[in-house]
This record gives sequence, C-alpha cells and structure tokens, in this order.
Amino acid sequence: MTTLKTEQFILNIGPQHPSTHGVFRMMVTLDGETIVDVDLVLGYLHRGVEKLAEGRTYLQSLPLTDRMDYICSMSNNLAYCTAVEALAGITVPERAEYIRVIMAELTRVVNHIVCIGFYLNDLGAYFTPVLYCLREREKILDLFEAASGSRMTCNYIRFGGVAQDLPEGWLDQCRKLMAGFPAFIDELEELLSTNEIFLARGRGIGVLPPDMAVNAGVTGPNLRASGVAYDVRKAHPYSIYDRFDFAVPTLRGCDCYDRYMLRILEIRQSLRILEQALKYIPAGEIQSKVPKALRPPEGDVYHAIEGPKGEFGFYLVSDGSVSPYRWHVRSATFINLTVLPYLCRGHKIADLIAILGSLDNVMGEVDR
Repeated sequence: MTTLKTEQFILNIGPQHPSTHGVFRMMVTLDGETIVDVDLVLGYLHRGVEKLAEGRTYLQSLPLTDRMDYICSMSNNLAYCTAVEALAGITVPERAEYIRVIMAELTRVVNHIVCIGFYLNDLGAYFTPVLYCLREREKILDLFEAASGSRMTCNYIRFGGVAQDLPEGWLDQCRKLMAGFPAFIDELEELLSTNEIFLARGRGIGVLPPDMAVNAGVTGPNLRASGVAYDVRKAHPYSIYDRFDFAVPTLRGCDCYDRYMLRILEIRQSLRILEQALKYIPAGEIQSKVPKALRPPEGDVYHAIEGPKGEFGFYLVSDGSVSPYRWHVRSATFINLTVLPYLCRGHKIADLIAILGSLDNVMGEVDR
C-alpha cells in the first residue's frame, strides 16, 4: 500500500479572529490537519504603557493598570499599589487591607468564570455556558460599580488604601451574593465536568509537564494544573493573606481539562477567603496619609501578587522624582502564552483553539 505524502502549508489565524482572545496572530504550520509548529505574532495592541508611565506621576500611572487586563482591574491596581508602597515605605490601614483582599478575590472569581464560559464557547458549546457565567459575573460587577463607580476599569485601590469606603449595605449585599455562589458553581460543574464531549476535547490535549511549566516561567492556574503548588499568596505572603485559611489546589493531568477544573477549585477557595474577610472586616480608616506629589526615595523594587492569571508584578526604579525612572510589568499572560507552540505540536487544528482558550489570555496584558 502506497502512503501519500502531504505538503506542509501555513495557516494564518488572526490577527482579527474570535478565537484568538484579542488582536493576536498565529502562523500555524500544518501537515494535513496535524500541527507541526506555531509561530506567535504579538504586538498588535501595543500601546507603550511602560514608557507612558515614565512621563507621568506615580498616581497618574494608576489608570494604565486598569486597561492591561480589563477583566482584572482591581487586581492590577493592587499589584501596582503594593509595589509603590514597598518602594515608598507606605503602610495600609487594617480596614483597607480587608477591602483589598475582598476586591482581589471577587476579581479572581470573575476572571475564572469568564475564562470557563468563553473556553466552552471556543469548543463550540454555543452560548449557554458563557451566558450562565456572564449572568453571575454581572452581579459582582454591580458590587464593583457600587464601590468604585465603574464596572470594569475601576481605578479603586490607592497608595495607602482605597479611594473611598464601601457604601452602606455593600458588605451585606456581598455576603448574600457569596452565600449563594457555591450553588452556581455546583450547577456549572454538573453541566460541564462529566460531559463526555467536554472530556473528549480536554483530556490528554495540550499536556504541559511540570518541568516544562517551571522552566518556561508559567504561573497561576496553568502551573498548578501541572501539579506545582506555587501560589504567591502562600510562597511570598503580601497584604493580610497569611491570616486566612485556604488551600492551594493542584492537579496532575496537566491538560486542558485540568486547567478548567483547577479554576473551579480555585473559585471555591476564593469563596472561603471571602467568607472569612467579610466576617472579620473591622471598622476604621481606609487610607493612610500619602503626599499628593509622591517622591519615593532613590532605589528599586519588584513586588508581585497572585493575580487571577498568575504572578503579576511590577519592577519600579525611583530617582527621587515624582515620576518613576523605570516602570516594568511582569505579565503572567505574556509568559504563559510562550508555551503555546510546545502544547500544540502533534495535535489537530481544532485542538489549537481548545489549548489557547485553556491558557486564559487577554492580549491587552501581553501587548503592554
């Protein structure tokens, strides 16, 4: 029997394509429907925010962080503010620390349910799962809007605390919403976790071995789904996370399905943290006294948080002026995306979309 040889060809996916999670281009080398290699073409959304920040005051640069990952505005604010506070030696009042943790964990829940919803959309599950997820997300965005005045680009956290205290009744509304959230996660799992089509599209697809993940610098849920229990909240505690009882879930399947399941487990842990923070939040000040024209002493600092997508940090250099001499972002999404070619080789073209979706990318954070 004669085996016919096929000629390799290159398929461009993007830069304008609904399954590229932003303006992003993949040059996919194919042998038939089998992926031989993937070249990533980045930079279509590059706005030069790192350079822009060097010509602004420290406070004026804060809104730039909202727009890198528009789903995780609160977390981005927190990462930047904690870096500036470390550089300038600013302390944060107790109540403000609790508010920050509450906002950060609500952001993690929002991020993960949006990721799961759109991942199912990528797999062809039409709109039912994503609409379920967006329905619950809107309830949390209502809380963000009530506290900050904005639903997505919140610009709420400030050096030394938060912009303003929570409005009357906000905490009770949040407690009520979080009390009912586990039922939604149970419903989501019942819909997805044992679905045979979902299992077939995820099990054994896009396997990321733990050594490869570590060597590539992958962090966040993608790393923990490969069995590595690294979480900045535990490894390098910041804010008041060392006061809360929560676990760092890991899985060992290393594939698309486990990356989905890990996010389900992380939502449940975030709900644990929120229950404790909402119970013990004290009264008091929400911001320490910080000069309007902040001039941190000369020096440099790197400070990171456990963002919803992984380790998200800022490297800042001060020359003693009102503007940072250097402003650099350690983007979890950008680094996580670099393993995509490795994960795709040998799979079919339809699997590429599944693998990309399982990594949870927002291109605004990649193209800073």
